[in-house]
Amino acid sequence: MHSTMIGKIEKARRYAEEPQRFAFDQFRVHLEGDHRHHVVEYELGAWDCDCETFAHNGYCPHTMAMERVLGDMLAPITAETGERA
Repeated sequence: MHSTMIGKIEKARRYAEEPQRFAFDQFRVHLEGDHRHHVVEYELGAWDCDCETFAHNGYCPHTMAMERVLGDMLAPITAETGERA
């Protein structure tokens, strides 16, 4: 393995250990629930899920699980500008 690649692998490891470096703007996740698969989406601070609970309440176990998994990697969005805080 080239020495430059070893340095890149070490850098990747360091990045992975510092989750504050990451901030998601948008993504789509397929989550396997207890009864069926769900599509969970996140865009600019807003969640969406295809389950009935989310449609009625604006939150659900699927979006809450994603919040727990991602933690601080979800950057808060300011209401005034729609930009990252």
